[in-house]
Order: sequence, then C-alpha cells, then structure tokens
Amino acid sequence: MGRHLAERVLRRVHGLPDPHRSQPRGVRGDSPRKWGTDTWTDFGVTRKPWGYDADQRPSTHPVAPEAVDDTASALLNFDGISYAKGASALRQLVAWLGEKDFLAGINTHFTRHKFGNATLADFIDSLAAATERDVHAWADSWLRTTGVDTLTPDITTAPDGTCALTVERDGSRPHRITVGLYDRDLNDEARLTLRRRLELDIPQDPAEPQPLGKRPALLLLNDGDLTYAKVRFDPESFTTVRAALSGLPDPLTRAVVWNALRNAVRDGHLPPTAYLQTARAHLPHETDLALVQGVLAFATTHVAGRYLSAADRPAALATLTDLCRDLIRRTEDGSQPGLRLTAVRHLIDVAAHPDTLSSWLSEGTVPGGPELDPELRWRILGRLAVLGAIDDDVIEAELVQDPSASGQEGAARCRAALPDPESKRRAWEEMFTTDHLSNYLFTATAQGFWQPEQADLVRAYVERYWTDAVAVAARRGPAIAAAAGRWAFPAHAVSPDTLRRGEQCLREADPIPALRRKLVDELDDLARALRVREA
Repeated sequence: MGRHLAERVLRRVHGLPDPHRSQPRGVRGDSPRKWGTDTWTDFGVTRKPWGYDADQRPSTHPVAPEAVDDTASALLNFDGISYAKGASALRQLVAWLGEKDFLAGINTHFTRHKFGNATLADFIDSLAAATERDVHAWADSWLRTTGVDTLTPDITTAPDGTCALTVERDGSRPHRITVGLYDRDLNDEARLTLRRRLELDIPQDPAEPQPLGKRPALLLLNDGDLTYAKVRFDPESFTTVRAALSGLPDPLTRAVVWNALRNAVRDGHLPPTAYLQTARAHLPHETDLALVQGVLAFATTHVAGRYLSAADRPAALATLTDLCRDLIRRTEDGSQPGLRLTAVRHLIDVAAHPDTLSSWLSEGTVPGGPELDPELRWRILGRLAVLGAIDDDVIEAELVQDPSASGQEGAARCRAALPDPESKRRAWEEMFTTDHLSNYLFTATAQGFWQPEQADLVRAYVERYWTDAVAVAARRGPAIAAAAGRWAFPAHAVSPDTLRRGEQCLREADPIPALRRKLVDELDDLARALRVREA
C-alpha cells in the first residue's frame, strides 16, 4: 500500500494524472506524460506567479511557520505562499533528493505512521533516513524562511571560444536546477533546438564553473521549472528570447521564459512596452492555452492597467486588440476552441471602441463562433458600460433574460461601470453605506466601479475610499473587509498621493486585521507600479 501511495504523491508533484482516479475531460488515457507536462505548464504560468507576488509583499510568511498567533491569522495565510510556493517547494525537494531517495523516504514515512498522525518534523525525519543529504537544513531554508531567491547566469569565454557558467544566487536556499542550452535551428532562424540540459546544484563552487562548450544562443536557468526562484538572462540570451521565444520546442520551457520576463517587468528590469512587444510578436504563434491566458492576463491587468501611464494605455490596448484579432483569425478552422474563446474574452476586455462588441451582442455570436453564452454576454455588456455604449435599460433587459445569481452579479458590475456621476454615486452608496449587498454583489460592484478610462470621473472617490473602507470593514466583518481591500481598492490610481493616503490610513485609522492585510499588499503593489513607471 505504501508503494502505491508514494507513487501517487510523486505523480502529484510532477503534475501527472492519477491512474486510480478519473482523468479530466479531453485527456487521452494513453498520454499521461504529455498531460502531466501540460499540467505543470498551467501551474507554472497561472499559479506560480501568485506565489512569487505574495512572497515579495510585506505580508509574506514561511510555508510552514513555527507558530501562528490565532485562527484569524491562520486563515489569512491560505494564499499563494501556502499553495503555489508550497507545491513548488515539494517539486524542488524531489529534484534535490532525487526520485529514488524521495520515494524511499515517503515509503518509510507511510510505514512508520500508518493508521496514525504525523507532523512535518516526522516527515522530514523519514526523508532524512533515506539520503545522505541534510534534509533538516533544507527544510529550515525552504519552509521556515520567506522571500524569493534570484538566479543570474555569469558566462565567461575562454581564448579558444569555449564558455563556462557560474550561477550567481541572490538568496539563501539550496537549489538543484536544470540549465537548458539552445542553439539556432540551421534550417529556420525563428526556431531554437535543444543542445543539452545540465544539472547544477546551487550554490555553485565559484572556483569550478560549469563548462558549456561553444556559447549557446540561449542559456535558460531552471529549464523544466524544477525550483522556485526568479531567473535572469545574460544579454545574448535575452536578445534571443525577444527574437525567437515562440521557437522554443517545449511549452514548459516557454512558461519559464514568460515568467522570467514577467518578473523582469515587475522588478523594473524590462520596460512594460518591451513585454507587450514580445507578446505581440510571439503569442500569435503560441499553441499552449495556459500560456496564452497567463500572458494576456498579465499584459491586460498589470501592464496596460497599472504599469503604463494613462497616456500610454490607448496604444497598449491597441496592441492587445491586434494580438487577439490575430489569434481569432488563426482559430477560424475550429481546431482550437479553447484558444479562440480565450482570445475572444480578452479582445472584449481591451476593446477601445464599441462597434465590434455591439455587433457580436446583437447577433448573439462571434462570427465563426463561439455563440454568446450568458458569461460572454455579461462580459461584453460590462465593457460596453465602461465605454458608455449602453444604459440602465439595456442592463435591466439582459437581467430579465438571465436572472440567475451570476446574472445579478453581471448586472451589478455593469451598473457600477457606467460612466456617469449618478451611477458612481449609487454604486458607492451600495458598497459603503447601505450594507445590503451580499459578499458576491459587493465584489461585483467593486469590480465594475474603478476603470482606468474613468479616472477623472472617480477621482474624488479615491480620497473617500480610506475612511469608508475602514468603516464598512468594522461594521461587516472579515469577508467584506477582504473584498473592500482587494476589489474596491483604487488600483488604477497609481500616484504618490494615493500611496501617501494609504500609508496614512494604515498608521492612523486602525483597520481591522483582514482589511489591514489587504491594504498592506495592495499598497505594496502600488509602490511597485510606481517604481516600474519610474524605471
């Protein structure tokens, strides 16, 4: 029994389907390895950034803290660190130990503690019994500390033209990583071919750099995404990435590259416009749905919505619109419905003019598909509301057709997004004065209220937010406090004045813990956006 449990744990670590459980729809039973790679690609590009972001905020915490003050604090820690970083640490543990020793360790653990309870210390003891490596030190550095290590390649060239690699580590954790060496395809300059992969233990002895042979066109640290760390590129590799990212053969490799570019933007090392240009050049050729979703989400919400100034936003939306149109054209044959649906959704979100969306809405379908289900109809109506192309009557008519709970949320989101003073006043009172909105309707209203295109219209509410959010959180408790801190926060208002007012609120207004946690995180994100703009 222990052997089977060990195998199931290992499958979960690698993102492989469990043969003892039913597989997701659309997954071929004869290709588990491919599905597993795709699953970790999905995790790497959609969930792992959640961990990276959370781990760089003031509210960061260890994966396994020594102690938690109370249950309220424990609930706040169910976040990207506990989930995304925790899963990534487990994957790194398997790579660091090796599968053989890991399996032996967890089999020992199951045998020792069958039909009983066990602690983290018991688990670490079991793994330590199966290896000569210092698992207790590994656990202390990985599970008891906070923050993200950064790995940077340093490539030196000898007189004979051969190269060697030393990996510089900004951080304190041990890592076992794979380094991918890629060359230009001699028959197609837009494609890259894998020369080989090297396994390295970090920290590396600086006196013994890793020989590479001739310099590769691209050297990629953490190829295969075995560890949890930010990775950088050497200048030549970065040039290659900008020119040939879509020519990398493995979607998981492309996910590692896209995450590296994302982190570079957030850290002020890569201009947001360069990220958009890279997406415009390579995303139309992407075949992995998770990668398209992840890149478009970051480009829309963070790059166009926060990191670029209001003056630069129209050009960014135009770039994203063209990109989505290319994806829609590429999927006209119906062979990739998921990719097409993703492109349609994001085109709706970035549309700067109402004509195309109004046409889709009136016809009930996107030409060539998909037909508009309620989710797409409300999404279109939400964007049309932002653009001032519909009114309350249109929203009410749609609500008659879809009076479901999701329809109620869609209507609330649309009403709050209407670009007129009365709609904004009414939405604000519903969120912060009347106290009659459910948690879901509060969130939907908040999601519609702040729009970058309406910054002048809602400017006065940015000042009111700090007092009103503290008050509603105190009246209505942690759930509404979390929604007020996350969804009702004026994230679009990236300015030193917004940051100053928020920091003053934390010092003087005494928000309840659930709201304070969200405000601390949102203000840290706002400060990061300011640094990106100034870089």
